[in-house]
Amino acid sequence: MKFSIELLPNEPITNIIDLIKLSENIGFENVWITDHYNNKNVFEVLAVAALETSTIKMGSGVSNPFIRNPVTLASATTTLDELTNGRALIGVGPGDKATMETLNLKWEKPVQTVKDAVTTIRTLITGGKTESGAYLSGTRNVQESIPIYIGAQGPKMLEASGEVADGVLINASNYKDFKIDIPLVEKGLNNSGKSKKDFSMAAYTACCIDIDHNKAYNQTRIVVAFIIAGAPQVVLERHNISFDSAQKIKNALSKNDFKTASSLVTEDMIHAFSVCGTPSQIQEEIEILEKIGVNEFVVGSPIGKNRMESLKLLEDVINSFN
Repeated sequence: MKFSIELLPNEPITNIIDLIKLSENIGFENVWITDHYNNKNVFEVLAVAALETSTIKMGSGVSNPFIRNPVTLASATTTLDELTNGRALIGVGPGDKATMETLNLKWEKPVQTVKDAVTTIRTLITGGKTESGAYLSGTRNVQESIPIYIGAQGPKMLEASGEVADGVLINASNYKDFKIDIPLVEKGLNNSGKSKKDFSMAAYTACCIDIDHNKAYNQTRIVVAFIIAGAPQVVLERHNISFDSAQKIKNALSKNDFKTASSLVTEDMIHAFSVCGTPSQIQEEIEILEKIGVNEFVVGSPIGKNRMESLKLLEDVINSFN
């Protein structure tokens, strides 16, 4: 089991670097920095992180080809590979319709657009030329092949991940979701003739760790509230969450009433949409995910009230899988 961390570049860069350096020291293999237009530029943050670390792999998790042209993503990633001496990763995903509308961009054929972007990026980072004649001349990758992941949630994107990518970042936390999602990725792998053995099946989770499980639960409630508010009906039904309960949470969030929204989140909801609790509870959840095919566990927000201390609590958990 590989362990990764997800960080948002919406705070001082020094804080982000401190978290990455600690993650590297306690055994995390990858760090994913989210890429959203209203935060710090992901590749500039990664460039700083590259020079402050020596072993941890890193990449954008994830960039979307509607905002960032795949050619520029290939160039940025090969540059990062040089800066890290062969530790670059790249995550590509479709983004969301609401963001595209905010930016006055068309959001058409997201699955095909992401598949085409992966093909273009792979062509360029391996020294090839696109059909239109684009190629990279002043930058090349250091490692033989930079791993390309797809951020996926829907059935078609999950299948596409298996077909064209080296890994998938599945936006879920509960084993019920992975029991449905993993076979879809495997279908894509079978279609492409690729081996499952070399594929990264990553659980991109909402995660919170504390020695007091109640503190972890309370820290996670607002994150779960936002997840429930955006979850499709089929996912809510999978976890026995009524439309009425979800709507009440959604209504509270629409009024910026975060206290009420958090209070409406039950422990069952927390377990459905996060991996949360004490180190031993976290370890048990990861063991369940590993048994059904997950081989990379991503520690995503909120992590903990004091993220540095929460990450330190994971060191023994990481060591138990190695």
